[in-house]
Amino acid sequence: MPACVATGVLLPRKKFIYHYKNVRWARGRCETYLCFVIKRRVGPNTLTFDFGHLRNRSGCHVELLFLRHLGALCPGLWGGGVAGEKRPSYSITWFCSWSPCANCSNRLSQFLSRTPNLRLRIFVSRLYFCDMEDSREREGLRMLKKAGVQLTVMSYKDFFYCWQTFVARKESSFKAWEELHQNSVRLARKLNRILQPLETEDLRDAFKLLGL
Repeated sequence: MPACVATGVLLPRKKFIYHYKNVRWARGRCETYLCFVIKRRVGPNTLTFDFGHLRNRSGCHVELLFLRHLGALCPGLWGGGVAGEKRPSYSITWFCSWSPCANCSNRLSQFLSRTPNLRLRIFVSRLYFCDMEDSREREGLRMLKKAGVQLTVMSYKDFFYCWQTFVARKESSFKAWEELHQNSVRLARKLNRILQPLETEDLRDAFKLLGL
């Protein structure tokens, strides 16, 4: 396994909380962390999985770094086995401290269009540069949705799952930080408006006509 892909290596508690804390103003958090779970289905009853985490480094965003090592993480994804043998299907889940930038969203969308036997779900703690209505990052997220990616803002249960799965917690329990739930709800509503902008505008117009 590539050395920069930390499979089975757990994150320190303080590092997880600092980078995944869904605060409104995340100053100083210039790195993006990506925790992943990989499930492989070869036959109807065969299911295996791997997990680990990465962070961006050497100028390479973590999403593209993950793609660089996908061949090692997902053997047989592009074939290369016995002639006529069906390629295995993979389901990958990411838990990211930031949502993907516009360029990464574009690259991911193109990659997924060429890899039909791979499904991707992305849970994000915070939204990256999505405040402006016409931001390229917003359009990138919509592009991912069109490519079949399930995009979701992390809730308490997702942070808890990551704490249990990816963190060197030493039997300590996960404690929600202040306003975790409120920030999660706010970001989830924002993501929903980004992914369904036309539907949202139509509803607003309908409410105005009804005087609501």
